[in-house]
Amino acid sequence: MSVVVLGLCLSLCFFGINVDAVSDYGTALTKSLLFFEAQRSGKLPTNQRVQWRGDSALKDGSDAGVDLSGGYYDAGDNVKFGFPMAYTITLLAWGVVDFEGKLKQNNELSNALAAIRWGTDYLIKAHPKPNVFFGGVGDGQADHSCWQRPEEMTTPRTTYKITHQSPGADLAAESAAALAAASITFKSTDRSYSKQLLTHARQLFDFARNHPGQYQSSIPNAGSFYSSSGYQDELLWAAAWLQRATDEKTYLDFLGQASGTGGARQQFSWDDKYLGAQLLVAKLVLEGKAGSSGIFGQYKSDAETFLCNYAQKGSGNFKMTAGGMLWFLPWGNLQYVGAASLAAVSYASYLSAKKATIQCPGGFVSVSDLYAIAQSQADYVLGNNPKGLSYMVGFGSSYPTQPHHRGASIVSIKKDPTSITCQGGFDLWFNRIAPNPNVLDGAIVGGPDEQDGYTDSRSNYQQAEPATATVAPYVGLFASLA
Repeated sequence: MSVVVLGLCLSLCFFGINVDAVSDYGTALTKSLLFFEAQRSGKLPTNQRVQWRGDSALKDGSDAGVDLSGGYYDAGDNVKFGFPMAYTITLLAWGVVDFEGKLKQNNELSNALAAIRWGTDYLIKAHPKPNVFFGGVGDGQADHSCWQRPEEMTTPRTTYKITHQSPGADLAAESAAALAAASITFKSTDRSYSKQLLTHARQLFDFARNHPGQYQSSIPNAGSFYSSSGYQDELLWAAAWLQRATDEKTYLDFLGQASGTGGARQQFSWDDKYLGAQLLVAKLVLEGKAGSSGIFGQYKSDAETFLCNYAQKGSGNFKMTAGGMLWFLPWGNLQYVGAASLAAVSYASYLSAKKATIQCPGGFVSVSDLYAIAQSQADYVLGNNPKGLSYMVGFGSSYPTQPHHRGASIVSIKKDPTSITCQGGFDLWFNRIAPNPNVLDGAIVGGPDEQDGYTDSRSNYQQAEPATATVAPYVGLFASLA
């Protein structure tokens, strides 16, 4: 660890950042999990730590005669989008599966499991029948036209579902991946719950496999915010997690009989899961559980091509900003940075177990090389950047004070229960040029632009909005470094 820090000393010294402050990954880990408590929908538990939040959306699902209370609000809004929520839970679970020991050492395992369970309890409720899955609650268009606390929102809480007649293989498969991955995290502490998760995961995978199609055809309201580019990646991702959870040949066979592996990817995200599936299969190849030639070898090759580009030793290296941040997309770039970095440290742990390296066009990439790049990205997020600004709210002495987030930007209903109207929220709170009254600890905003520039303004939603899908991979990343 100290060797890696020394290796990064030049950039740290250049920006004048305190190394110890930047490298406090334990605190960053703690705060990242607090963020998920701030995003909770439903009846809050007695051990809720984020005290400025209150109960909300308790009647979700009532229009369909089901209980859909719970789960997570997606980002700075009050909508529960099932597709990114499931991905969020899958990545949270991945971090726990691969870095459980580090989470335990840092006394955060119980909080990480609570974050997963808040999501999986909701996914179970959303799956009342094998071929029925509720893919979201809340009208995105209506929600985005109002600025209200979740505790008193007046926007429609419409429910949306997929069925065998109106399918969504991507949504069903991603939810299967989330439940399968989560089943591993509860295997030693709550075996019956683990089995329940696995039962739902199997059913959802079969639903996805037998009823193809993109979910936005069935739920167009969500598609205008989170449009899926396809469902083959989610099917592979779900099969890979089910294989890991069960060690059953049927899922390995599915992966081996796929029409393709996705090729070398340019990102890993809520929409593109190919890399995740490739890495999990590559792990099987490293362990000798899958052959190293043919399609299984191709999964491994594709995964390692991505990591070569990530480590700047590939033939198509990912762009880095002048300040040292990997650059993927203008909207919420730190989401892609976090997902790629979790993938890197997870694969590093697989390589380490087999004392293996990656052969790249630019030379060998070792376990320590992958950790060094991942750590540099974590440090950038936590303040080692040209602006000297932590992009995690509440971390360090300088961080965004106006993240684009309804609940955080309006005085807590516990402090002032005066009703905030749909448009009144914009007038009183959104347009207010002042720090948010509630510190949204652990939120990671969308992040800086291609020139390392950032404007701390509530109206700058492209850069200033945090999301559960953004923070999820950082839990595992910070755990791996802590």
